[in-house]
Amino acid sequence: MKKNLPIHKKFKDKLAIIKKHKQSYVLMAPYMILFFMFTVVPVVMSMVLSFTYFNILESPRFIGWYNYIRLFLEDDVFLIAVKNTFLLATITGPVSYLLAFLFAWLINELSPKVRAVMTLVFYAPSISGNAYLIWMLVFSGDMYGYANAFFMRIGVLHEPIQWLQSTNWVLPIIILVQLWLSLGVSFLAFIAGLQNVDRNLYEAAAIDGVRNRWQELWFITLPSMRPQLLFGAVIQITTSLAIADVSIQLAGFPSVQYAGHTVVTHLIDYGTIRFEMGYASAIATVLFFAMLLTNLLVQKILRRVGT
Repeated sequence: MKKNLPIHKKFKDKLAIIKKHKQSYVLMAPYMILFFMFTVVPVVMSMVLSFTYFNILESPRFIGWYNYIRLFLEDDVFLIAVKNTFLLATITGPVSYLLAFLFAWLINELSPKVRAVMTLVFYAPSISGNAYLIWMLVFSGDMYGYANAFFMRIGVLHEPIQWLQSTNWVLPIIILVQLWLSLGVSFLAFIAGLQNVDRNLYEAAAIDGVRNRWQELWFITLPSMRPQLLFGAVIQITTSLAIADVSIQLAGFPSVQYAGHTVVTHLIDYGTIRFEMGYASAIATVLFFAMLLTNLLVQKILRRVGT
């Protein structure tokens, strides 16, 4: 019936609801204002600037779709960055997501003290500011690098490999380090989710015919953890599609023959070095929609969990 109401009547109903719950809207207002100013406005501005030529010194000049045409048809480095980002996201996103859940599920069965220690061990890489230094020592190109020293000692190598200057090795090393770094946040969310699953549900499920741990996991644990699963998925998607620091710190900027180049390093190149802000905005807009579509796809998949 409400669908047939005139627009002014619907508007009056909405106003009445807002007036009824005005305290809630007042409490939400500070967050909504900050979210609008620092998230919505920059995204909209970026989309608008993506249709302009803007070099900061001059006023933006409207050029239509040229930035996007240049991005996909003329910029070979961007296509390399898309390929690398797709590979990194495809491997590090799902793998780290599954590993984080698997480790959280296993560690959740341990005693509280051991669980606390293991949680710290898994979360530590995510808050280690100079973690890259360790990996630079491991993959140092001389014979004193840990990887070279180990393989030369066991006779696999006869001379050191320039791991971080080799087009064959840069991307696999970035994937390895990113996997190590990205376990922490999702792992922490999954541990919290597992701790909050109602134990009575397992007893009720046993009465209803659930007979093993896999059935408990699929029909009880995962559906009870949907908010944490969604949070972990969003974190992994944004992290895997926005990889840049690992590439810059390990492989340099730009990396050898752009072997470790990603969409975000391409964005940094045009946004903070060349100051082609219109073109950089086009890159950011493409990345934004890629994240949005991936997020919607993951939400659709998670809705089928436990069904």
